[in-house]
Amino acid sequence: MKKIIYSIAILSLIMTSCVSDDLTFNENKDAAYEVPAATLFANSQKALTDQLTSPSVNEGAIFRYFPQYLAATQYTTESRYRVSSRSIPDRHWRILYATVLGGLESAKEVIPTEVAPTGVSDSQFQSEQKNKLAIIEIFEVYTYQIIVDSFGNVPYTDALQPKTNVLPKYEDGATIYTKLITRLDAAIANLDVSNKSFSTGDIVYKGDVAKWKLFANSLKVKLGVNLIDTNPTLAKSTIESGYNGGVITTNGNNAAFKYAVSAPNYNPIYENLVASGRNDFVPAATIVNEMNTLNDPRRAQYFTPLSSGLYKGGKYGYTNIYTNFSHVNPILTAPDFPSLLMEATEVNFYLAEAALNGFSVGNSTEYYYNQAITASFENWGIKDQAAAYLLDPNVAFTSPGSGKDKIAKQEWIAFYNRGFEAWTAYRRLDIPALLAPANAYSEAEGQVPKRLNYPVNEQTVNGANWQAASASIPGGDKLKSHVFWDKN
Repeated sequence: MKKIIYSIAILSLIMTSCVSDDLTFNENKDAAYEVPAATLFANSQKALTDQLTSPSVNEGAIFRYFPQYLAATQYTTESRYRVSSRSIPDRHWRILYATVLGGLESAKEVIPTEVAPTGVSDSQFQSEQKNKLAIIEIFEVYTYQIIVDSFGNVPYTDALQPKTNVLPKYEDGATIYTKLITRLDAAIANLDVSNKSFSTGDIVYKGDVAKWKLFANSLKVKLGVNLIDTNPTLAKSTIESGYNGGVITTNGNNAAFKYAVSAPNYNPIYENLVASGRNDFVPAATIVNEMNTLNDPRRAQYFTPLSSGLYKGGKYGYTNIYTNFSHVNPILTAPDFPSLLMEATEVNFYLAEAALNGFSVGNSTEYYYNQAITASFENWGIKDQAAAYLLDPNVAFTSPGSGKDKIAKQEWIAFYNRGFEAWTAYRRLDIPALLAPANAYSEAEGQVPKRLNYPVNEQTVNGANWQAASASIPGGDKLKSHVFWDKN
């Protein structure tokens, strides 16, 4: 079966006629034939994880800059919010739509053509295939949420139809969220935890259907949390339904993408911070200073100390002499260091937010707050230090102060290696009070970006739909405009 490569916006190509005596001249020798669904699924998992993980300024570094986790040593352009210079929105859009979603759609076409292996009954095989399709659907929903959270209103219903619609209309982000929740419910209903799914190709869970069900329900909670300020009724029903279905609350169920120790499948952090031989980043003072104030034990896992034993971050948005500051800890730069797509720390924080808003999620806000921080410490190998940290008056949930602010600050600290989720939490909770550097480029208009602007390619190729989408965003297609769920 010939693989179909899906693309959201295809450049108009001027086809030139050619004459050749070669009878195979018109065959596409670069096309992929009979690509297994497992291979397509693995490729989509890796492409998405690389994009969220990479500190390269050509890829995902912007998501480590927005929460002010990293500071530049020489090249400050992206940390000053000029995202257009390297076509960052275009690349993010293309990877998520064409590579990730396109690969998943191709996998969905291949699965019905697969034949049962010898010795496997038809009923068992059909159940496995149904599980595969449901898992792909769950991963598509996960990807679409990232796209909406990145840009706001985006192509959805009209997307991924290269044969019939290469100029898709954009849909309201709130409407897409509602449709994603419906899709998740249907996918969860199609999972049969008593049977198998992918025997190969699933790098995250190795085909474990029960864990994918936990992931899907956790994703419902994640979607619901973003809706708290704009649609509390739907937020409540979605979060409570996800929680009741079973979610990821322990690190043993984390959705981790396991990188290899060698190229081309090693972690892109290693690729950019070690293998490249470059020293383009140091930890930013924004995060280092906050953790210093709290005497947070995770500093020793996140950063390297100076010879004095102190931790020092570089000035965000400005050049910094590499040798004068702490560096990213080698724990993170190991070639096979895994990247997380969903984790117990994250979900426990979401449940803390839900409980704070009066939703029924089985326990109190304080309980989930403590569980989230403990899971973070455990994930970084220092669980024995969590209890003392939670007793610190500057950390303890029972200390005076806003519960929302405490959750937000601790989410930001815990998400140090998950820049995109940190940026999302910052926009949702408005803590910490991050400031754009004084030398930020004018396109940021003096603010930490609240969204990515639309790709230039969309403006030139899908102009009418881009114009309509831009006009529908309060404030227009700008970095400072908010996605639908970001109220403040």
